[in-house]
Amino acid sequence: MKYGDPMRVLIIRPEREATALATALSERGHAPVIAPLFRLEFLHPPSDFSAALAACQAVLLSSANGARALAQASEQRGRPVLAVGDTTASTAEGLGFSAVSSAAGDGAALADLVRKRLDPKDGPLLHICGRDVAVDLAEVLRPAGFEVKRFALYDAREETKLPDSARAALEARALDVATFFSPRAASVFATMVEDAGLSAALRDVTAVAISPAALAPLAVLPFKAVVAAAKPTRQAVLDEIDRLGDRLVDPGAEAGVQGHATMSDEASSPTPSPAPAAPVSARRGLGVIGAFLVGILAAVIVLAGALISLPFWPHQARDMWRGQAVIPPAPAPGIDLQAVRADAAAIANAAVDAVRRDLTARLDDLEKRLRAVSVTVAERPAAAPAPSTAPSPAPAPAGPDPAIAELRSKVEALENRPAGSASPGGGDAEKEIGMLTREIAALRSSLQALDQAVATQRDQAKTLSDAVGARNSGEQKALSAARASAMIGIAARLSGSLDSGMPFAADLNLLTPLIQGDAKLNAIFASLQPYAQTGVAARTALDAEFPAVAKAALADDLADDSYGERLLGKLKGLVSLRRVGDVPGDGTEAKLARAEQALHGGDIAKAVEIVKSLPTQTAKATSAWFAKAEAHLAAKRSVDQLAVHAVDLLGAAR
Repeated sequence: MKYGDPMRVLIIRPEREATALATALSERGHAPVIAPLFRLEFLHPPSDFSAALAACQAVLLSSANGARALAQASEQRGRPVLAVGDTTASTAEGLGFSAVSSAAGDGAALADLVRKRLDPKDGPLLHICGRDVAVDLAEVLRPAGFEVKRFALYDAREETKLPDSARAALEARALDVATFFSPRAASVFATMVEDAGLSAALRDVTAVAISPAALAPLAVLPFKAVVAAAKPTRQAVLDEIDRLGDRLVDPGAEAGVQGHATMSDEASSPTPSPAPAAPVSARRGLGVIGAFLVGILAAVIVLAGALISLPFWPHQARDMWRGQAVIPPAPAPGIDLQAVRADAAAIANAAVDAVRRDLTARLDDLEKRLRAVSVTVAERPAAAPAPSTAPSPAPAPAGPDPAIAELRSKVEALENRPAGSASPGGGDAEKEIGMLTREIAALRSSLQALDQAVATQRDQAKTLSDAVGARNSGEQKALSAARASAMIGIAARLSGSLDSGMPFAADLNLLTPLIQGDAKLNAIFASLQPYAQTGVAARTALDAEFPAVAKAALADDLADDSYGERLLGKLKGLVSLRRVGDVPGDGTEAKLARAEQALHGGDIAKAVEIVKSLPTQTAKATSAWFAKAEAHLAAKRSVDQLAVHAVDLLGAAR
């Protein structure tokens, strides 16, 4: 066996981690054998978990399962996360956590990262872990002044016996390597193998562990060799498996090589001495002097050949032959991957903060403009009509003008005066008639002037009323535009809350002063109210939760099938495989695969429609996830309706 040869590798990790490790081994050309010794179960968070999460300055994750348990327990994704290694950090980032840093090591490295990055005065820390922990970070960090609150949010439950896949592989002597990622896993494996009576089957198997501590429980087993990874990371374990080919070429030479491998007692036991060989007759050669002369002659021939071919040598080789040293180029400086990751995270966080500040400033400006328009309308003179009402015509006079009425009564009295009422003298009567005629003419002129003045006053009043109406219309449009802009900003905030899975009661309450008189906006507000206090599940959370839901649904579906289908389901459970991607067909497994693919692409509505079409026996497994997805879609539709309504109002105002 040599470097790069395919190896048959036993994986005893829980199902999710085992699948990821099997994928990495397959890409390197190895054949994985999955036999989980533990079942991962997420625990319900205690009542004080939410308050502790809100008060902490950062979250510590000592395993990838801790990241999944945290995502299961809370929809918050904005807290800074310090992860023990790159795998845990990648898992947390994939679940939507935005500020993740990796210690790229073990628990001690994580504690060092905490001391370098954080200040005890900024608040307590939250350690998300399982019920069994290898390193108590609270004890390690207490001398530095840190307060660490530990929450066990998952538990790896042991299986009762060695899985059938591991038993079959050991009985068939079909394994080259067995991997161990914790002392607990190694101890459980050793107990199960001894109980099954398969210890002797490990004589040709090499144990590769993530650390020397994980090797200690394996001392009772007769492994061919035991190897501890150079670093406590999954990548280091994979590299050790690749290097096993070179180490196993000559096991006897291994004892003289310093490295990470530690041979077991079985492998290091002395081998029997070989039987003496048959006598061989010796032949006399050239002797010492002859060999010396032949060597000198060969050196002279080689030197002569070099001198003859010197003109044909490369330029650099000729310079070296003539004694001109060629200075090799300076090696490129090493790249600090941890520093690059930290710088990238800082740049991303700064960009997110800048965008958040810009959006907040724009929304605050819109709110100020809305309040300014409202104050202007409230302080307008009482003579002007309110902006929400149409301009009313100029007020009519309360009654007839007294001067006009007096003139009209005098004219009517003179015109209706009887002719016999004049004085008996004819001359006096003619004079009185002439005087009355002139008086009537004067009165008529005054009446006509007053009528013209009244008409002019009415025209001026109408002009003033039209001007006030135009002003009110402009203010009404400005008020409508400001209101629509505020609604657009609120819709953007609500959409961000839905994507992050955060509660949005505060953002939704911003719509309260805008609801009056708008029935459609009132309906949208009412539809979002049930989800405001708790929020809805984020798309990333729905995506992360679906594989477990799909496995449970597939198991429930196979439970009602024929004996052959149930047997097939059990076999699939042994190797923990399920088809994913665009799988054709109308079976439950094909539909679940297409639903998972739709979730990966961000199409929650399509995934919900597919899950809705599954057989009724899968409802128990999918009901909880289905309810979360339906709530997400309902809230998303309402926020989209709010944005469309705001855009329509903005267009009408212009």
